[in-house]
Amino acid sequence: MDFRLTEDQRALRRGVRELLARLFDREALRAAVDSPDLDRKRWRELGAAGFFALRLPEADGGVGLGLPEAVLVFEEAGRVLLPGPLVATHAAAGSVPGAAEGTVVVTGASEGLVPWLDAADVVRGDVTGAVPVRSVDPLTPLHRVPGAGGGGGAGSPGAVEVLLTAAEQVGSAGATTGAAVSHARQREQFGRAIGGFQAVKHLCAGMLVRTELARAAVYAAAVTGDPVEIAGAKLLADRAAVENARDCLQVHGGMGFTWEADVHLHLKRAWVRAELWMPAARAEEEAAAGL
Repeated sequence: MDFRLTEDQRALRRGVRELLARLFDREALRAAVDSPDLDRKRWRELGAAGFFALRLPEADGGVGLGLPEAVLVFEEAGRVLLPGPLVATHAAAGSVPGAAEGTVVVTGASEGLVPWLDAADVVRGDVTGAVPVRSVDPLTPLHRVPGAGGGGGAGSPGAVEVLLTAAEQVGSAGATTGAAVSHARQREQFGRAIGGFQAVKHLCAGMLVRTELARAAVYAAAVTGDPVEIAGAKLLADRAAVENARDCLQVHGGMGFTWEADVHLHLKRAWVRAELWMPAARAEEEAAAGL
């Protein structure tokens, strides 16, 4: 069996990376931090590019691809920290008019939290009494539904939501790995690049291992669609995103903690994603039950 990406899949990934470089570069990221309102124009452009309609059949106006291709697309979105309820809107394409085209923004309740509630046109799940809470991530506004907890109810996650969130985490883990390696090559201390020091090498190597392990698990789960494998993939992806961001901060030293650096944004988004669409405790129970 050949586990490598096909040429079409590689072309899709390249195309999405180029699209996001145009729609959401670093300048746009910093602008979004300063003004976190959802950019409707960008949302419609994502819709026009087939971001939300990727898995819809061509007969229904979609792109006609599958979950493995969607994982590649959402990995790229996670790499650049693209904001908005991307997963919920993508999952609603085909059932909510306008979601596929990006003319309607869809969000959903998950684990008692509702991201981007004020910006959404359609909300899936019971959000009665939802109140705004301060989000650690400046690019993910949150509401909390009083009395709601993990598991069960209309806000229970589906396999697609869990897996695509995991794919975003993998993209973030890959981005922080690249940022750490780049900084380690450029930053000099005691007359040499810090990447030559064993302690820094070990940090970067650990980041790469976590990223590749999580990526392999997410890709495999996208092919099999097995709920237990999806739960395991989410666990690995959450760990990779959070721990890689922490190690990236360590490699950057004091400057990594400054507001001007982007590393802290990856850590904060990873924290929020880890609490949405099957957090660790429930993913562990799912995986354990499957064993």
